[in-house]
Amino acid sequence: MTIRPILTVPDPRLREVSKPVERVDDDLRALMDDMLETMYDAPGIGLAAIQVGVPKRVIVMDLAGEGEEPEPRYFVNPEILNPSDDTKPYEEGCLSVPEFYDEVERPAQCTVKYLDYDGNEQVLEAEGLLAVCIQHEMDHLEGVLFIDHLSRLKRERILKKLKKEQKLAAAG
Repeated sequence: MTIRPILTVPDPRLREVSKPVERVDDDLRALMDDMLETMYDAPGIGLAAIQVGVPKRVIVMDLAGEGEEPEPRYFVNPEILNPSDDTKPYEEGCLSVPEFYDEVERPAQCTVKYLDYDGNEQVLEAEGLLAVCIQHEMDHLEGVLFIDHLSRLKRERILKKLKKEQKLAAAG
C-alpha cells in the first residue's frame, strides 16, 4: 500500500466530475487500499479518489473512533437514493481544505446504493455522521467541496487564507 499525496484547493482537479467505474478488479482494489492508507495517515474519516488525483467514482471511509477497531468501508459508483427532507447541520472539515471547519446543512438520512470492495451491490441506510460523510464524499465525485455550501464571503475568506499559506510555504 502507498500513501498518496492529497490534492488541496485551489487545485483544479478537485473540480473535475469523476467517471463511473466499469468493474471492480485488483487494480481498483489496490487504489482503494492506497486511499484507505492515505486517509488513515492524514488522518481523516473519508476520502474520494479525486482527492488523490484519480477521477473515478470511488470513496473510502472509516468512522471508528480513536482506540476502536477499524471499520473500513468502500463505495464504488455510489448513488444517493431517498435523501430525507429533514436536514441537520454538522460541522465539516476536509483533507483538501486543510484546517478549516464550518457547519453545513445536509439531509439527516439517506439510502446509498453502491458496489463494495468485491464488486457486490449493496444498499445502506445512513444517518448521523455516516450520512454526512457519504454526502460530503459524494460531493467530491461531482467536483463540489464543502466550502461551496457556505456563504460566498466565508468561502472567499477561506480560499484567500489557503492561498496565502501556500505562498508562504512555497517561499519558505
